Amino acid sequence: MDIRTHTPPRRAVVIGAGIVGLTTGLALRHAGFEVVVCERAPEIRAAGASLGLWANALEVLDELAVGEQVRTIGAPTEMRFHDPAGEPLRTPEFGPEDRRYLLVHRAKLNDLLADAVGRGNIRLATAFDAYEEHEDRVTVRLSDGSTVDADVLVGADGAYSAVRDRLVPSTPAREHPGHHAWRAVVPPGGVTVPEDRLILGGNRCRGGYVRTYDGSVYWLVNQFDSPPPTGTLKEQAAARAVHLEAPGGGGILSALIAATPEDRILHNQIMLVPPLPHWVSARVVLAGDAAHAMSPHITAGATLGIEDAALLGRLLGAHDDVPAALAAYQADRIPQYAHVARLSEAVELASTPREFARNYAAFSHWMLNQRSPQAPAPEGRGA
Repeated sequence: MDIRTHTPPRRAVVIGAGIVGLTTGLALRHAGFEVVVCERAPEIRAAGASLGLWANALEVLDELAVGEQVRTIGAPTEMRFHDPAGEPLRTPEFGPEDRRYLLVHRAKLNDLLADAVGRGNIRLATAFDAYEEHEDRVTVRLSDGSTVDADVLVGADGAYSAVRDRLVPSTPAREHPGHHAWRAVVPPGGVTVPEDRLILGGNRCRGGYVRTYDGSVYWLVNQFDSPPPTGTLKEQAAARAVHLEAPGGGGILSALIAATPEDRILHNQIMLVPPLPHWVSARVVLAGDAAHAMSPHITAGATLGIEDAALLGRLLGAHDDVPAALAAYQADRIPQYAHVARLSEAVELASTPREFARNYAAFSHWMLNQRSPQAPAPEGRGA
């Protein structure tokens, strides 16, 4: 008699249905896992307006068979900086390939990824409560009182990660002092925007505007070392826009801010996650902002988090030994992000707009030309 043993599929619980959590869920499904994605909000939604995806993120999404769909909700653009008078800040030592990225509608990207993961695999209005690790599994307790046994728990629940609070206690997200950002999307037809413009101005202000795939315009203003903001959000953004336009005002950025309803403007005090001593235990792992939330001035947070998801999928899919796979992931990621932090700091602390532009191009060049995120395979049984 031919008796065949059946090995049940491995299971992963992912906390957080943002872009990194959903990409992680998709990567693990491609690796053969059953996936349960838990999201505390009652619906799939996105905080923010638009985001940039660089070529390394698009390569991952291509591998996961959603890259073509993502490109339909994005507009190709370039990270080229100008001074307030409109003069380009040239970085001739870097090529156009170091500047190209895709500006994507954040909410539409979340919806697209949720569809790819499978809505039936996502539990909404379900927050993480606690976990207990065993030799062969991790038991995850959720806010509705239920528990799920899994081979691995992934904390992809952002800068305020509840999973991180358990895995690495006393590491709350902290303010990046004086760093504030204002942004919004203006529908087509209000203000004529003939070209995209990213501007480095005075008083430590940066900002600009970029046309999106559907004719809308995404505008952004941020300031380092900002005094405490006062007035309405529109007044706060407008007060900083004057440092990004030629004397006399009346530029496109100011017009975009003026055309934006107050309730459509998003404001954030930028928060950071301090460097962590570890990202993993035997069966619990952090990804994306839960592990490494940094200042958004490098506009690569989503891209870097998508790379985390890809690496987790590759390592966990290739080997049955979950603790060894997570150890290999940590051994790759912690040094990687220490270097990202150094490059990001060089951009932030640039003393002139021209130095900022050069340091930014150096960061993007490094990010796009680093090795593909395929860490050495851990010791363990092959798949």
